[in-house]
Amino acid sequence: MLHSELTEKIIACAYKVYNQMGYGYLESVYEKCMLIELTDIGLSVEVQKHLEVFYKGQVVGDFVADIVVNNTVIVELKSVSKIAKAHEIQLVNYLVSTDRPVGLILNFAKNKVEVKRKVKNL
Repeated sequence: MLHSELTEKIIACAYKVYNQMGYGYLESVYEKCMLIELTDIGLSVEVQKHLEVFYKGQVVGDFVADIVVNNTVIVELKSVSKIAKAHEIQLVNYLVSTDRPVGLILNFAKNKVEVKRKVKNL
């Protein structure tokens, strides 16, 4: 699986954060915790990363990714009861619009960390 070693490290960090913090915080709190965990294991992390959307080689918009790890994996954080289809579509659009091949949605839900992994069709 594409970049599976890296995504497994990111997911492991999410479990560490969840085990320490539990459920009920804002996404911004989980984001700061993830930043600490990811940098502690030596990964390059950018938070609230502005990324441009291109169409036929022209910039037509932009978005802000919660976290980009090693300039490769886009991580979208959620703190909702369940990941919605709209969250998955958002991540897929981010992948299509950028040169990042893999994305993760990490939802700090009531009883678990919910994980969705998406890969851009190459």
